[in-house]
Amino acid sequence: MSTNLNTEFDQCVCDIVQQIVDAQDEVANNNNHCVTSCEQSIQQLLSPQTQTVNGTNTTIPFILYCQDCKPFIGNGVFQDELGKSGNTYFGCVETPIFRAKKFVEGSECCVKLELLLPVTAGGSTPCPGGRDVCDYFPGNSIKDFQSTGICITVDLNCFCSITCLDPITPLPVSSFTMHEKD
Repeated sequence: MSTNLNTEFDQCVCDIVQQIVDAQDEVANNNNHCVTSCEQSIQQLLSPQTQTVNGTNTTIPFILYCQDCKPFIGNGVFQDELGKSGNTYFGCVETPIFRAKKFVEGSECCVKLELLLPVTAGGSTPCPGGRDVCDYFPGNSIKDFQSTGICITVDLNCFCSITCLDPITPLPVSSFTMHEKD
């Protein structure tokens, strides 16, 4: 393989990274797989050897990054009952974790995403104080993800990168509750 790194300004970062990957492939004897990647997550989801105690995983959660390299934090509003009074209120959730539901009919890049909330072993969701993905994963407390049933429609052309998490089966929408205690 000939690696001719061009120092002219017309050389794109994409071209340089492609040359780096090609060089690494040549010397690594194809032993350069990622432990966590979208390809790995898809392979795990489809593999019968990766069954869980509760059956087959159903979801590959992922994080999208905007063109400014910041994570996209999805927001959604829900309506819920306030205790036993029967009164309702509107609440808001935010999360950087999504589940792809389906593409909008006739579109290749417009997709409906469900908001997934990180959940601790005790069943609570962290209240992030910042706009970073790690704020949603304090310490080693996150044990699951909660389906919210709250969906947003996004144009995937607006994002520049994606990070996939290992396949999971989120807690069902029926267990999503933001009820305040009476």
